[in-house]
Amino acid sequence: MNVSIEKTGNVSAILTVSIEENDYKEKVTKELKEIGKKHNIPGFRQGHVPFGELNRRFGKQVTSDVINNEVYNAVVGYIRDNKLGVLGEPLPVDVVELDLKNKKDFTFQYELALVPELNIEAGKDTTVPYYTIEVTDEMINEQDKNFRERFGAQVPGEEVEPNALVKGSIMELNEDGTVKTEEDAIQMLNGIVAPMYFKDKEQADKFIGKKVNDKVVFNPWKTCEGNAAELSSMLGVDKDKAADIKGDFEMSISEIIVVRPAELNQELFDNVLGKDKAKNEEEYRNGVKEMIARELARNSEMLFRVDVEKAMMAKYGDMELPAEVLKKWLVRRNEGVTAENVDAEYVKMEPSLKWQLVKERLADICQVKIEEQDLINHAKMIARAQFAQYGMTNMDDDTLTDYARRILADKNYRPRIVEEVGDVKLFDAIKDKITVDNKTVSLDEFKEIATKE
Repeated sequence: MNVSIEKTGNVSAILTVSIEENDYKEKVTKELKEIGKKHNIPGFRQGHVPFGELNRRFGKQVTSDVINNEVYNAVVGYIRDNKLGVLGEPLPVDVVELDLKNKKDFTFQYELALVPELNIEAGKDTTVPYYTIEVTDEMINEQDKNFRERFGAQVPGEEVEPNALVKGSIMELNEDGTVKTEEDAIQMLNGIVAPMYFKDKEQADKFIGKKVNDKVVFNPWKTCEGNAAELSSMLGVDKDKAADIKGDFEMSISEIIVVRPAELNQELFDNVLGKDKAKNEEEYRNGVKEMIARELARNSEMLFRVDVEKAMMAKYGDMELPAEVLKKWLVRRNEGVTAENVDAEYVKMEPSLKWQLVKERLADICQVKIEEQDLINHAKMIARAQFAQYGMTNMDDDTLTDYARRILADKNYRPRIVEEVGDVKLFDAIKDKITVDNKTVSLDEFKEIATKE
């Protein structure tokens, strides 16, 4: 078998594979004999089918399969052994049925879209800003308030406050404001509403200041803008019926539940930061400040990555790509892409493809390597954030590690984590190689900068 390559442009080539009968004949014979051993063929005992009969019945298909397999392995092997950078996959120049009756030797050709040579550098001559968002006392106070409410106690209240839950019977009203008593009347005897989540402030304000045994006339449909699921839950009716319920209801208040914020004590410190992470108010506030800073740093990091991409693409984005070969590949690999719309689809794809090539070259320069422990640590961070959504902020390390391993065992989720970890390590490495212009800004200033970017 002979494999050769001919450049057809700076970033395209034709790979030619010539295969002779001696390259595949022995494997075809072996495959046919295996069929005779393993399959029941009418008229013959298993394992005693004459080779001529096997060849007559299966020779054409087996020969075609073996040739295609041998050629494919030759193409892949040539690309691997010669370390060719190929975009997409090799494209057959012609797809025709093999004329096995009249020919024994065959030649196949494949178009290759080659990765352009990129002389990329990541040095101190490249300057990129990094915006650190200042954590203010107001942010700390607001977060402290949220934590105190989250870990506070729900107690009976004397009147409805802005964050109160209200329990009681909810009765459908007639147009004249009287309680509907017909058989089909909607009556929710053990109803519960949360005015703080109403989308209509006017409806929420109707409850504020009301006390047990008071009655409130309100419009459930307006509280949730007709959301069928919310109406179904509030009124105890089927979702199919809920969206059509637009009239007023009367709620007779039987119980008011209010939240009393947690006291500033060790229990709160432990709930928020983890056991014994803070012993006094100053340490607690510092811990909350660090927590906020970590959250804001995600935004800083995202903007930094955008700025790195802009800087690198400005320097190296003007590269030649094998557009025509890639367009053929797009049409062949994507159902929605046709000869009529491929030009438009390619224009959409080209910028991200160029950035991906630049990013891969940067990863090589920065010698980015991803270890299994890196993946576990990142998955633990994801697990910690998921637990925190349910108020579990101080999970032990064994539980987090076990949950992280389960996340990584998900074949659909793992590639995403690998990509995220790769990006984290890459941009951390880039920070060490380029000049980073550190700037501290307020949250409002950051929003303005990010909007412009």
